[in-house]
Amino acid sequence: WLGSFLDLPHGVPSHDTFNRVFAAMDPEEFALGFTSWTASLADTVEGVIAIDGKTVRRSHGGEGQRAIHMVSAWSSANRLILAQRKVDMNSNEITAIPEVLRLLDCTDAVVTIDAMGCQRSIAEQIVEQKGDYGLAVKENQKALYDDIVDTFQQTALADDAEVSSEKGHGRVEVRHSKVITDAAIVDWGQEQHHWPSLTAIGMIETERTVRGKVGHERRYYVMSRRMSAEQFGPTVRSHWGIENSVHWVLDMAFREDESRTRTGNAAENLSTIRRLVINLVRQNPKRTRGIQGSRYKASIDQHYLLQLLQGI
Repeated sequence: WLGSFLDLPHGVPSHDTFNRVFAAMDPEEFALGFTSWTASLADTVEGVIAIDGKTVRRSHGGEGQRAIHMVSAWSSANRLILAQRKVDMNSNEITAIPEVLRLLDCTDAVVTIDAMGCQRSIAEQIVEQKGDYGLAVKENQKALYDDIVDTFQQTALADDAEVSSEKGHGRVEVRHSKVITDAAIVDWGQEQHHWPSLTAIGMIETERTVRGKVGHERRYYVMSRRMSAEQFGPTVRSHWGIENSVHWVLDMAFREDESRTRTGNAAENLSTIRRLVINLVRQNPKRTRGIQGSRYKASIDQHYLLQLLQGI
């Protein structure tokens, strides 16, 4: 099949040849090619852009080589992985997130990031790129976190709405969203913490019942876009989509965490290819099966494989 497209005077490349090629390829150039190709699939990116990281758990090696950690940007509306970057071995997601953002057109989108990315410099970059932010706040930003908790405990000005409930697998979960946009409160928070373009703070309150036991959890957010509680709840749920639509798929459909590829740049480049395949399969208009089923059919049906590759 490859021979119908390529001149292969020495036959089909072996497993080891592919491995050497992926190990030698410049991962940054390859990732830029992936980002450019993805941008061609969608004229505009709308709604929420979720940014989160995932470790390829078995990509570690000897002599202190840690498993690689990849940060991805996911568009929930377009159902596309927009970009990705590897976290430097001696750093964390805070250094990789700005690099991912620089690859994106954030205009009119809401960029959501978990507590690791709750940094003023990251919020400022999002605003400069004409986007809005919705950042989770935890105790890594202790003063901000404590003030938000106190504000929700003391004020009756929150816009309150029951957003959603779920039932399944012996679990019942009810989520309430609350948003404060009162100018006096937001201005006071701005004076205390100096967040760029801050216009609202939000809280998701979850009541989870599992086998008769009830648990409660509260999560807090800072936002640059003024929105109602009915809008805020779906925005947060769209961020969680990166776990279900990207990270879970990489583990279940691709068995990424079981991959022992680690020579040179191979682990990072293969991580990019997995994301490329997710985009390729999801954008096929004639697809009738899931990612794993589509991959399997493509492995035994060359006509279907060609359809996937040419379908966009």
